[in-house]
Amino acid sequence: MSGVAGGHGETGGARGMGGSTQAAALGLLSLIAAVIAAVLWRMGPARQLESAPFMILLLPLSGFTVLALLGDRMKRDGEQDGAGIVACGTVLMSFALAVWTVVRLLGVPASAEGYRAADPALRGFDWIDVGGLQVPFSLLLDPLSAVMILTVTGVGSLIHVYSLGYMAHDEERVRYFSYLNLFMFFMLLLVLAGSLPLMFVGWEGVGLCSYLLIGFWFKKKSATDAGNKAFIVNRIGDAGLILGMALALSRLGTLNFSRIVESAGSLAPETGESGFITAICLLLFVGACGKSAQIPLHVWLPDAMEGPTPVSALIHAATMVTAGVYMVARLGPLFRLSPTAMAVVAVVGATTALMAALVALVQTDIKRVLAYSTVSQLGYMFLACGVGAFGVGVFHLFTHAFFKALLFLGSGSVIHALGGEQDMRRMGGLRSKIPWTYATFVVGTAAIVGIPFLAGYFSKDEILVSALAAGHPVLFGIGLGTAVLTAFYMSRLLFMTFFGSFRGGHEGEGHVHESPWSMLFPLCLLALGSILAGYVHIPHIVEPAVQPLLKEALAPGWLHWLAYVLPFLGILPAYYLYVMFPQASEKLAEDLAPARRVLEAKWYFDVVYDAFARSVVVGGSTSFLWKRVDVGFIDGIVNGLGAVVDGVARTGRFVQTGFVRAYALMILAGAVVLVGYLLWVPR
Repeated sequence: MSGVAGGHGETGGARGMGGSTQAAALGLLSLIAAVIAAVLWRMGPARQLESAPFMILLLPLSGFTVLALLGDRMKRDGEQDGAGIVACGTVLMSFALAVWTVVRLLGVPASAEGYRAADPALRGFDWIDVGGLQVPFSLLLDPLSAVMILTVTGVGSLIHVYSLGYMAHDEERVRYFSYLNLFMFFMLLLVLAGSLPLMFVGWEGVGLCSYLLIGFWFKKKSATDAGNKAFIVNRIGDAGLILGMALALSRLGTLNFSRIVESAGSLAPETGESGFITAICLLLFVGACGKSAQIPLHVWLPDAMEGPTPVSALIHAATMVTAGVYMVARLGPLFRLSPTAMAVVAVVGATTALMAALVALVQTDIKRVLAYSTVSQLGYMFLACGVGAFGVGVFHLFTHAFFKALLFLGSGSVIHALGGEQDMRRMGGLRSKIPWTYATFVVGTAAIVGIPFLAGYFSKDEILVSALAAGHPVLFGIGLGTAVLTAFYMSRLLFMTFFGSFRGGHEGEGHVHESPWSMLFPLCLLALGSILAGYVHIPHIVEPAVQPLLKEALAPGWLHWLAYVLPFLGILPAYYLYVMFPQASEKLAEDLAPARRVLEAKWYFDVVYDAFARSVVVGGSTSFLWKRVDVGFIDGIVNGLGAVVDGVARTGRFVQTGFVRAYALMILAGAVVLVGYLLWVPR
């Protein structure tokens, strides 16, 4: 299949671009940039800040529109290279404009500070006005959304550039890049939306685009099944989100984020086990569990690996799966009023982090290890939010975007080098063959396991400190254990892939080659971000927007020392088992066979859900709803009424003979009966 081959290994350097396509694409991008610059130039400082978020939002949409209108012609003429130029150019311009906007918003001059002190909602037009419900199309530009748009456009633009090399020979590049641009538009709409309904449009939009991108190679049944699974599981979560919005509207009277926060400020914390605030928060959290892959709605995310590797990086790193964390942080002032809801968020997050980390220990597909790692790290973020450290949760979201995008794109470079191979048991010894990929992958691994002074070290350390400061020693212990497991399974991935001898056969070893610079350059930039992102103190930046329940706490000295040692508690055993004595890992796997089978079955979530779908949904629909309710009851009523009408008709047909004399006799008989009645009845 051309799509699979193009995405999984035969994606050499980007081929020469058609001159006419390249010139047309560059000309179009230049025109868009000139229009934006001219519009901003003619505005005052305040108006520039009001207009820039709309332009950030619309740039990827303009790229999608161009590709949707001209894509067929590009494909027909064999000039699809312009699609990548348009897609990358619009997202890069969106990122540049986001940087400019955030600098104006968070720094000097004073006008930007004055603007930030005012109402941050940017009203566009009246979107919904039905009865008492008024929802404007308004964007919300504050420190939290500023961090999010930088993360989404920054990491997203690097993934777009990486895709130029990875998808260079795919037959459907136009469709691929158009989906990427549409995905970026909906994700930016989600994080910039000023109200829950508008956020829900972006929420559903990224769900739709994830379905399209996961099932991009639609001739593969596994890809279409994975896309369907993601779409269906997310609909379950979305049902909770819709109910939560309805309840919020009925009890708070608004769906606007700023007004919800104001209403939360006037309400007292709930002291009982239940209340309408708890109900609202738990329903909204159901939606967050679906989108951010928390137990029990996490099963779709590992299967999302069926899409192209850049898609996996886009979904897992900085966009779709962080939406649930963003929503909980955005509504932090409301969640903090419900101790029950906060406890549920923390416990679900910690449980997800631990269970996903355990499953990652036994995975052999390089992308699936990273997929379960994402589920685990998202659990870490919810753990932070659940103990009241919303800013710390966003901090880990920010650092995670860099090192997880780096690891996914690095795995794509490995897969590209091996001609599509994803099984780590058929890798090994690649560090000398693909040195740039190896070096950047080491940085990403070191960052996620929490090696001191890299990005993951700072954000993970603050999550553990927050759990301890909030008085949750059990959750703190789960966080520590998960950190050790993370260090072990990520080191296992690194050692099985890059160390030892090559296990893919002599023929496969001869084809190993480094990726083109269109793929390596984003890896280098993401590696730099994985080193430096931890020095941007996100909790302090976003605190005015999220109003954390738990203020920043000082970590005890012993915890700092433990943070230095913790990663090596996982790295050293992995080095012993997979580098020094590989046979020991096989013996250990045999000794722990029962536990390994449970983990390989992914805690049997898929088995239970599949059995439920077959027995209850399909079987129940067939045996009960169809045979008894539909055929037996509904059809029985309809058929019974038909039988009654048929019986009456059959009886009545005996008086409808068609002979005039019979009708005359009946009329005479009727007249006799009527006259007899009138004469007989006394007056």
